[in-house]
Formats: sequence, C-alpha cells, structure tokens
Amino acid sequence: MGRSRSGRDRGWPALPDALPAPVVDDHTHLESVLGFDAPPGAEPAPTGLDDHLDRAAAVGVTRMVQVGCDLDAVAWTDAVLAVDAGAADTGPVPQRPGRRALLGAVAIHPNEAVLHAGVHEVAPDGLDPDPQPRHDVGLDDALARVAAVARGNDRVRAIGETGLDHFRAGPRGREVQREAFRAHVALAKELGLALQIHDRDAHDDVVDVLLRDGAPERTVFHCFSGGPALAEVCAREGWFCSFAGPLTYPANEDLRAALRLLPLDLLLVETDAPYLTPHPLRGRPNAPYVVPHTVRRLAEVRDLDLATTCETLAATATRVYGTW
Repeated sequence: MGRSRSGRDRGWPALPDALPAPVVDDHTHLESVLGFDAPPGAEPAPTGLDDHLDRAAAVGVTRMVQVGCDLDAVAWTDAVLAVDAGAADTGPVPQRPGRRALLGAVAIHPNEAVLHAGVHEVAPDGLDPDPQPRHDVGLDDALARVAAVARGNDRVRAIGETGLDHFRAGPRGREVQREAFRAHVALAKELGLALQIHDRDAHDDVVDVLLRDGAPERTVFHCFSGGPALAEVCAREGWFCSFAGPLTYPANEDLRAALRLLPLDLLLVETDAPYLTPHPLRGRPNAPYVVPHTVRRLAEVRDLDLATTCETLAATATRVYGTW
C-alpha cells in the first residue's frame, strides 16, 4: 500500500546535498513559489524570498532566471529585479540589495494570451476558462506591457515563456497562441534577447513557427518535453534544451533518450518551481534549492562527472543570458 498523503509527505523538501560547483536554475517562478500554500512538513517552510535564495545558494544554485509570464508576474519580476540589482528596498518583496542572484524573463504565457484575446472555449484539458481581472486588458496592450518591461530593465535577458499549448487550447485558442508566439519571437529578435519556449503537445507547430519566422540566436526549449526526434531538430538548429524534474521520473525513458542525443553545450537545467518537483519528491512544492536532484540525474544519464556537469551547465547559462 502507498503512503498516505500526510502533511509531512507533502511539505517543503529538505535541502539536498550541495553540488560540487555552482549551477543556474534556468527557469523558476518565484512569485508562485512564495505564494505556495504547502502544509507543514519535515523541513520548516521557507520564510520568504531571501530564505529561498539562501537555501539555493547553500546547495550550489547561486543564480536563477525568474520568469514572469502573466501581467501580474511581469510587474512582480520587473520590481524584484530592480531590488536584486541593488536599488532601494521598495519592491513588493524586499530583499537584501546587491545580491544579483536573479535575471529575468517576461512574456504572456500562451494560455494567458487566449484569455487576453477574449477566447473562452473548453480545450482538450476539459477545463472551463477562468478569466481573472488582469485578462480585461486586451492582448495587444498586454504584449505592449511586456515589451515595455523588456526594454526598460536591463536585467530582463529573455522573452518567455511563450509558445504553444495544444493541451489547453481549442481551435480558436491555438490561432491566438500562434500569433502571440510570433509576436514574442519578433520582440526577442528586435531586442537581442534569448527566447524561452513553452511547448506542450505542440512540437511540430512550435518548430514550424521558429523555422518560418527565424528563431532568435539563443532559443531555449523550457522544460524540454520532446523525444529523440525533437532533440535531433534542436541539435541541428543549435537550440538549447532545458531539463526539469520530469527527467527524473521513472517512466520518462523517451526524455532521457533525447538527452543522450543532445550536444552538451546545448543543455540547461531548471526547476519550473513550484511545479514539476523531481523524483522522489513529487507531490511536494518545488523551489530552486531542489534543482540538484535533476542535475545529478542529468549527469548520470550522460555518464558525466558531476563537477564537470555543473561547470558546463553554468557556462552554457552564461552564454545564453549573459553575466549576472
């Protein structure tokens, strides 16, 4: 019989063993991590942003890319990056100035784009649309806000996450997503920023947009979810692939087969926190300090020395996003 889902089973994970060299969490949603209402567990709940950054640094995750992909999160990301850069502690979640642990990415998530466009249809996920007050802003205006933040904050180094989500969009929604995706691709190229892609059940159509419109020089498949066929395309085109907790799930052998095909210098690692917590911690909230579990599995799959793996991942993140 399986264990009951007690609060202890579902609370914040304990700190893993520290990595032998620093790495970057390529994609995390800290505003959602801070808002995650997890029950008490074996590890006391982190007390705020500084605590999360301290926990991450203690295990070797010294830098991260904070991703804001709805209008509220875009504004939060813009403000917290200003604080992290050393401005006065006037942001929504003050932290010690000057740490410079964070860079950012901003976008309108493909599922957000559908709601900003006023499309309310039940998609393959079977869920009814759930518009929020922020969706009263039209899609063009929402995209304009993203562009303004990306232009105005030099610690925003990527446009994302953007892309296609066929699981949560019907026919009209998919049309909206495609046009929003194309707008984000154009913005990333205009500003010389990296592009972080959300790709759910839409591999062929994502690749089609990138090839037709021309991908930005630094294009990243966030939470890479394809198999060997997509890996071969990414290797050929020089697109980066960021691996998250699903790499560790026992059933995902196709994902590990894809990892084995990719050049080492195209690999990144991420949490997508507070989602996609790695095995054996599924069911608990995720956070940047948990990324060592995925790093160790990546090194194991590729039969690499752990320290070399960390150094390579960190160097690749710097190539994609610049210096912190």
